[in-house]
Amino acid sequence: MSHLADLRQAADGFVLQLLVPLGIYLLFSGLDDLFIDMVWLCFTVRGKLFWKPRVVLPSERKLVSSPEQRIAIFVPLWHEAEVIGGMLTHNVAAIRYHHYDFFVGAYPNDSATIAAVRASEARFANVHLAVCPHDGPTSKADCLNWIYQRMLLFEEANGAKFDVVMTHDAEDLIHPESLRWVNHFAGEFGFVQIPVLALSTPLLNVAHGIYCDEFAEFQTRDLPVRNFMGAFVPSAGVGTAYTRTALEALAESSSNRIFEPGSLTEDYENGFRLHALGFKQVFVPITRRNSFIATREFFPRKLAAAIRQRTRWVTGIALQGWENHGWHGRPGQLYWLWRDRKGLIANPISLLTNLVCGYALASGLWSRVTLPGYVARILAVTFALQILRTAIRIGCAARVYGIVFGMLAPLRAVVANYVNALAAFKAVYRYTRAKMRGEQLVWVKTEHAYPSRMALMVEKRLLGEILVGSGYLEQDVLDRALASQPANMRIGEYLVSLGELTEDDLYEALSLQQELPLAVVRAPGIPARVARALPAQVAEKWNVLPFRIEEGYLDIAGPELPAETMEIALKSHTSLRIRFHLITPLEYGKLKLKAAAA
Repeated sequence: MSHLADLRQAADGFVLQLLVPLGIYLLFSGLDDLFIDMVWLCFTVRGKLFWKPRVVLPSERKLVSSPEQRIAIFVPLWHEAEVIGGMLTHNVAAIRYHHYDFFVGAYPNDSATIAAVRASEARFANVHLAVCPHDGPTSKADCLNWIYQRMLLFEEANGAKFDVVMTHDAEDLIHPESLRWVNHFAGEFGFVQIPVLALSTPLLNVAHGIYCDEFAEFQTRDLPVRNFMGAFVPSAGVGTAYTRTALEALAESSSNRIFEPGSLTEDYENGFRLHALGFKQVFVPITRRNSFIATREFFPRKLAAAIRQRTRWVTGIALQGWENHGWHGRPGQLYWLWRDRKGLIANPISLLTNLVCGYALASGLWSRVTLPGYVARILAVTFALQILRTAIRIGCAARVYGIVFGMLAPLRAVVANYVNALAAFKAVYRYTRAKMRGEQLVWVKTEHAYPSRMALMVEKRLLGEILVGSGYLEQDVLDRALASQPANMRIGEYLVSLGELTEDDLYEALSLQQELPLAVVRAPGIPARVARALPAQVAEKWNVLPFRIEEGYLDIAGPELPAETMEIALKSHTSLRIRFHLITPLEYGKLKLKAAAA
């Protein structure tokens, strides 16, 4: 017992000695955040009474009246064969804009990704593969630079000219209206940043929930304040648009290196460089027009992956940024450099604070000691500031993900402190080791995932938009059909009945809209084991037929769009994974005959 008492006494003494320096640091850090809160409150609550807002959001009329510039979307890849096909298919189907092309970069030693991009390239005329001239991985910036060169070759070969370049990642869900907003703002700004938000996640998925909280707060509060104060806007790496003039200025200022190959956060670097070159920058505030105008994506859903990604961020933003740019500039710029690099100190201290508070509560320290008055007052003020900080985070998260999710933000913040502290330690270690060894810091791979088809359908384009946009029929034909469409007939069926559209064209457009492949049944007959993979009455009930078994998948075809209940029901009859294909009613009839023959 005496030994345990001595240990507790020693632990109590250590914790009490930490209280003053911890309290002082947390007080200054809290006041720093309070300053941002007050500026945010000032330009948000002022109700547009005192001065013109820095960012004026466009009306629908403004968006429609802005002539479409040609936009190139850059997507750098390394080992993304599993997700890039889905990303391109979804975004081509969802984007409500006409003049754009995807340029997708891959490395020669990543054959699976190249094959996946080539498959999309064969399907979509506005998807183009850019193969780097050397094996990877190098850095994301290096891949982007070679994508830019591929775009120049495309322009030369096709007599085209892209006015704006956007950067995106392999898991991004580009908002259908995103390019229209970029097109509008690119008329005034050389750099446009569309908000980036994590996709909704189950409450128990804490690692991903951290991204939901932090991105919702940072882009609701910090980035608008930064933009309002005239400081440089860091690129998020995705949803970032550069005018051609801005890109050419970047190239001219750094020996044709538009994206800095040596930087792990070339996005942050470009925001800094363009501001230094005098280009106007804008962060588009998180705005809801039916849905939030933002790029959505899945972030790491395991703590180890989150730590790895954040290690790259801390290394590039705080350490490489410090090395490249020092502490130079006007007071406003110095302040935001401090904010960007603050995590090197703040993240470990936040974790230490959690440990100290946890020990004090668990051991009953507060009931066993009487703190000096000045210490108690410092702790009381820091506690009040922390309550305000927590309330703001809850509000920002609740605005995007709902009140239940938002109320759990304080619990996720404890885990976030652990993740961010480890990322800071690992970044310092990795950066120092690389410098001592003279090594190059290279692209740290982040695992990417893509949402389910049902989740993607929220942002799908109307069938009529796809039919007109893809050249299947003219807008005036669609308008006349919509005006006379019978109440009991779908628009696609009605257009076919009018002779304005073939059944094959209708199903090609449905395939694009719904992100479902069209069935191709090559064999003269269907093997008996395949035809009988589902009970006949089940296939009849759901109006589907199996036609192929391949690599653990049961391929089934049907002329109607699959419901989620159908997939659940079919799974109870087979151990194979189910892959649905659309098929025209005519081809479906032929398939039934083949199945009957089996």
